[in-house]
This record gives sequence, C-alpha cells and structure tokens, in this order.
Amino acid sequence: MASTSNPKVTIAQGSINSSSQHAAQSLHQALSNGDHANHPTTISIVQEDESQDQDEINVDSEFDVDAEARLVRKIDLRLCTISGILCSLNLLDSGIISSAAVTSMLSDLQLTGNRYSVSIFIFTVASVCCQLPATILMRFVGPRIFFSVTTISFGIITICTTAITTWQQMIALRVLLGISMSGIFPGLSWLVSAWYTRKEQQLRFALLQSGEVIILATGSIVNYGLNHLDKRGPYQLRGWQWMYLVQGSITILLGIITYFWMVDFPDHAEKSFRFLSLDEQSLAIARINSDRRDAGKPEPFTLSAIAIHFLDLKLYAFCLLFFLLNLVSTALSYFLPIILQNGMGFSTNKAIILSSPPYYYAVLPVLLSSYIGDKYRIRAPIIIFNATCLVVGFCMLGFVSQVTVRYIGTFLATGAYVSNWAALNAYQANNVVGQWKRATVAAAVAACNGLGGIAGSYIVRQPEAPKYLTAIWVSIGSHALMIGIVLGCTVWFWLANRKANRGQSVIEGVPKFRYTY
Repeated sequence: MASTSNPKVTIAQGSINSSSQHAAQSLHQALSNGDHANHPTTISIVQEDESQDQDEINVDSEFDVDAEARLVRKIDLRLCTISGILCSLNLLDSGIISSAAVTSMLSDLQLTGNRYSVSIFIFTVASVCCQLPATILMRFVGPRIFFSVTTISFGIITICTTAITTWQQMIALRVLLGISMSGIFPGLSWLVSAWYTRKEQQLRFALLQSGEVIILATGSIVNYGLNHLDKRGPYQLRGWQWMYLVQGSITILLGIITYFWMVDFPDHAEKSFRFLSLDEQSLAIARINSDRRDAGKPEPFTLSAIAIHFLDLKLYAFCLLFFLLNLVSTALSYFLPIILQNGMGFSTNKAIILSSPPYYYAVLPVLLSSYIGDKYRIRAPIIIFNATCLVVGFCMLGFVSQVTVRYIGTFLATGAYVSNWAALNAYQANNVVGQWKRATVAAAVAACNGLGGIAGSYIVRQPEAPKYLTAIWVSIGSHALMIGIVLGCTVWFWLANRKANRGQSVIEGVPKFRYTY
C-alpha cells in the first residue's frame, strides 16, 4: 500500500524561478543547515519572507510541473546513466570470471577443487569488511572523486589479473578487488535514494539494474569473441587473459569519465560539473524535504550516529532479504556458464554465448514491475510475485530433463532476481529517514548481500551435475523464506501506520511519515 503525503515546503507560485533568486538562496541556506529528519525546519517562501516552526513543515507540493519534470529528467540523465554503468562493475567481475571458468583459466591457474569457490568468496569477504567505512568515506570526499578513484583502481586490478600465473596470485588480487569495489553498491544506493522521492525510486533502481544486466550480457558476448583470440598475437595470450585485459582497459576509461559525469548529493550539487542552477538545486532539495525531510546536510558524524541505527529491527529484516536474494543471484551469475556446459551439455563457446540472453530478457520484467511498483506505490506484492517466479524458474531448471525447458527456467529465475534487486532497494530506501541512517542501512544490506554471495558460491556443486539439486532446493527455500519475511514486514508496517494515523506514534521521527509496503 502507498504511504500517505508527507510534510512539504511551501513555495510561492508553485515553483522556484529566476525572479525569486533571493528566496532560492534562503531556501538553500536553510535546508543545508542540518539533517532535517532529526532537526525539522519549517520554511515558507513568499518572495523574500521566511518563517520557521519547530513542530512541522508547511507543504505545498504543487511545484511547477514543467520545472519539476525538467529537473527529474536532468537528474536521470546524469545520475542514472553513470550509476548504471558503475553498478555493472559488480556484475562485470562475475561476468569475466564465470566466462573464464569454462576456458583454460582453471587449469592454467590450478583453480581445482574448491579453489574457484574460494576465489569468489574471498572477494566478497574483503568487500563486506570495507563497505560501511567506504560508504561513509564517500560522503566526506564526495561522489565524483570517490567513484572515479574506485573505478580506476578496479580497472587496474582487472588488467593485472592478465599477468598472474598461480591460483595464489588470483586470490590476492581478488582481495584487492573486493576492497576497491566495496563502496560501489552501497554508495550508489545511498546517492540515488538521496535524489529521488520515494514514489520515484524503484524505477530508478530498475534503470540501474537494467544497465548492469545489459552490460553483463554484452560482456558475455564480448568474452565469446575474445576467447577466439586464444594464443593469437605476439604475446600468445590465452582467451581468459584477453577478457581481463580488454575489460580492465574499458573500466579505466569509464573511471576517468566518471569524474566529470557523476553528481554530488543535493546539498552539494554545486560541486557537480555543469549540473544544476541554484534554482534547480533548491527545487531538488524542496522536493525531497516535502517527501521525507532529509535532503539537508547530515548531522555531524559520530560513531553513535551510525551505531544507533543498528537498534532498528527493520535493518535486520532488510539485511536478511538481501542475503537471501544474493544467495541465488551469485549461484546464477557466477555459475550459469558452468551449468550450461556441464549441466546441459553445451560446448565452451556456446555456454558463454548462451549465458547472455537471460540477462537481456531480465530488462523487461525489472522495468515493468518497477513501473507498476512506483505508479501504485506498492513494494511487497512486487517482491512476492518476483520471488514466486524465481521458485517456478528453479523448479523448471532442477526437476525437468528437457534442455529447452531447463534453459527457459534460467530466464524466469534471472528475470526474477534482477527485478527483486530493484524492488528490495526501493523497499529499504522508502522506509528509512535520515542521511546517516541511509548510509548505515545501505552498507549493512550490501554487506549481507555479500554474505549471501559467499553462501551462493558453495551451493552449486560440480559432482551434482547436471541437476545441481543442492542449489535448486536452497534457492527455492530461500525465496519461500523471503516471501514469509515480506509478509511479516507488511503486517508490521500496516500496524505502525495505523497507530501513526491515530496519533499514537511518530514513525522515523517525522510527523506524517508513513511506511510504504
């Protein structure tokens, strides 16, 4: 169900325009003074007059429709595009190593036995350990510098993988890779949620995820071509080495572009390269404060400002949901070519190329389900539907012998988990308020997402080919549990909203804020 209208900011004549420059400056100054989830401020702008009230924000959400639409399009163009590309780096890694796993890499590096699984989970361990500090660091150094340096570092490490000759070297580089990429997912989740109202968020997360899966799918096709360069050229590089060399070089180029294309937080939008005017920045801040009152600068950083949010039980529910999601997504993304080769009998090159179509298909359900979720302001029904589709997909993959039916099952399962990535991100972002709380929750769910990846790297067991029944049953059970958790949260949020409607409680410390479920 949808959340009710939140406190808003009254702006004379429905929008901020060039004739109200002083008012816009006043609004920007006032809204940048603190974290308004914790220090609510009332601002009513009529020409140059300001008035403050400590109890509530007067709201007139009737901003100039055209001005707001132009603003959202500009944010979409700058933020969603580069964020989608950067998010894809998380999957690009799985795309390279999974494609390389069906080439000569495993034998060249002696990645035998459980060493391949270790190379996967050690990356995740390193990433999980660094996600919260990396997310906090992103706020202090700014998204432009942070994501640019992170991306270039990741590209350099990827290129270095070309030169390794032992599995120990692979493990060492995987640790460095996990550290360098630790802030990408939680940092972008926080940044995107900071720029959009709650009713806009799921579709934007879907756009990010669509960019991820398109690049991953295209990367598999590129890897297919690069594998044909095996032992060609003056340096006699193997096919998997070409994969790391080419994609690492592209990543470094993207890191340079990121510095100019990435945007800062709304309260520091002026630090972005040729992005918003002062009036547009003020309108952006006003939109977010009218939705949930946390667009201003965060309160001063302290350890207690982070630790206090671990007392909120919602955080653990969101963390468990992301753990269950990535338990399955890791199994599919890292092992799909292996499943196609050993489980369905396809050749090496066919296994690489056939791992792409399920990801291209996934763009359709993630965009459609997210559009419906934002339009009707629903989250739980979308998550439950996607989880059900995943269960059906894994049943087709595990309990049917016909190869075509099993392959179709990978489409359903891939589309479902990709769609739920966007839905779960909107679910958590819609139901927390405050800058440091968003940072804490984003980092915590990313960490548990990574822990799910560790578990997921071990559920696909080579001796169980072609059925992989352990992976099948774990995936089905995890998403049955996900459905149960979402149903429980739905009851919890409904009861909390009812108490707030009766005036018996205040949710997230913000009057008129309501949970979205």
